[in-house]
Amino acid sequence: MISRRVQGFTESVIREMTRVNNLYGGVNLAQGMPNFPPPRELIQAAHKALDGDFHQYAITWGAPRLREAVAAKYGKFYGMDADPEQNVTVCCGSTETMMSTLLAVLNPGDQVIIFEPFYENYGPGCIISGAEPVFVPLDPPDFGFDPDRLRAAVTPRTRAIVFNSPNNPTGKVFNRRELRVIADLCLSHDLLAITDEIYEHIVFDGEGHTPIATLPGMAERTVTISGISKSYSVTGWRIGYAVAAPEITLGIRRAHDFVTVGAPHPLQEAAVTALTLPDSYYVWLREMYQAKRDLLLGLVESAGFIAYHPKGAYYILTEAAHLLERFNCTDDTAFAMYLVKKIGVATVPGSSFYAHPELGRT
Repeated sequence: MISRRVQGFTESVIREMTRVNNLYGGVNLAQGMPNFPPPRELIQAAHKALDGDFHQYAITWGAPRLREAVAAKYGKFYGMDADPEQNVTVCCGSTETMMSTLLAVLNPGDQVIIFEPFYENYGPGCIISGAEPVFVPLDPPDFGFDPDRLRAAVTPRTRAIVFNSPNNPTGKVFNRRELRVIADLCLSHDLLAITDEIYEHIVFDGEGHTPIATLPGMAERTVTISGISKSYSVTGWRIGYAVAAPEITLGIRRAHDFVTVGAPHPLQEAAVTALTLPDSYYVWLREMYQAKRDLLLGLVESAGFIAYHPKGAYYILTEAAHLLERFNCTDDTAFAMYLVKKIGVATVPGSSFYAHPELGRT
């Protein structure tokens, strides 16, 4: 009764753990939802927009003021020259932005290289688009990749490389040397880079975020994806956006039009306020999240986990093989269920971030 393309899909493990956690009334460390309010100015802007005349459709590919704010922000932070009319598309969150991008640039039979572990939507997004995902591992403890293995993954059918920096779930921040390897591969094989940069402002230990689109030759072959969910603590608003070359932007807008028509108009208007917050806000954001990271790392390690220290985003990946054995759990999924049902803490099984689940079983 259902199509072949979705038969292999399962419920999002992240959202499943939230659902199970709600049944047991536990502490939810599974889903990336801040438990504190967004900036007061942003809430006030939303109230003002709801009181205004923004209740009908915005332009399908984004309210003009928001596209202008997106373009200005990329210019300010990264020196990117983005035209709001030709390069910016607003979608329903970065997830839909990624989906519309994949639909726009992929043909059946294409291959897409994805680094694993990866955020769980990338593989299904490729499959829905008719493409074949090909996976290259990020190896602990620093989650670097082997450049030769990446090069070997490229075939005549390869169309794009998808990656997330800062990375969910590892907390890896791709450095300029790694970005240069990816960029050189894209340039020599005529590939696209599709980058999920939703955690761009959540970086630690003095690290900086570099969009691969800023490297020489990459502006015309990169789709830079981000949104307001994580940096401004409004995951439920579903405002994401893509910055890409005009021809690619045209394709993203065509796909987006038929996937969702448009993101919520009043929240688009309010999002302008988020993108124009002062620099001090981003300093506060980094310092606040780094303090939380340091606190949770200490607690996780004192509880017996071996934790990999993230450089960005707000997740901690751990090695727990010895704990699985101690609590008679066969794998990470059984242990995660034990933690939420018996201890009252919801986590995510590491294997759900891998196309090869055995790599994340502990």
